[in-house]
Amino acid sequence: MENKKPTIIDVRTPMEFIGGHVAGSINIPLQELQQRLQEINLLEQPLVLCCASGARSAQATGYLKSLGIDCSNGGSWIDVNYNYQTV
Repeated sequence: MENKKPTIIDVRTPMEFIGGHVAGSINIPLQELQQRLQEINLLEQPLVLCCASGARSAQATGYLKSLGIDCSNGGSWIDVNYNYQTV
C-alpha cells in the first residue's frame, strides 16, 4: 500500500503563518473555513490540520470531519513539521 503525503492546512492567522509554517502548507484561518469549503474540497486528501498548540486545529478537524472530509488534527505546526517532513 502506498503512503500518501497529506495536504497540510494551517488554521492560524496570516500573521502567525508568516512568522513560520510547514513548507508547502496552506494557510486557511479557522474563521475562514466555512467560506472556503469549496477550495478545501478540491484539495488532495487526507488533510492534516495544524495551528499553534492544536486547539484551533482540533476545532477545524471536528468541523471538517462532520462534513465528511478526510482529515486529522496534527497539533502544533512545529510537531507537524517534524512528523511530515520530506525524507
